[in-house]
Amino acid sequence: MIRVRGIGGDRLDNKEVSKEDILNRMKKIEGQSKGIQKMIEEEKCCGDIMVQISAIRSAINRVGGLIMDRYIKECLKESLKNNKSDESIEEVIETIVKYVK
Repeated sequence: MIRVRGIGGDRLDNKEVSKEDILNRMKKIEGQSKGIQKMIEEEKCCGDIMVQISAIRSAINRVGGLIMDRYIKECLKESLKNNKSDESIEEVIETIVKYVK
């Protein structure tokens, strides 16, 4: 499993999620975004466009959740190893606040 900034392996529904899985999800989101641009250019139905926007929002939230899950696990593991749990808890809280903003 490849690790990049704490992302390498993650468990979601008992399935390993690799960096490549996350990148593939991001490429799919990119494709959906381009599809929405085309829908707007072609003046497609607003309802259909909103459905696609909702799908992108959901996909981004899923990717963010995967990354956040891994980050928290790595941060807490590191803090327990180095006896810096208070600092790490604050760092995790700050990161969560940034994510949900």
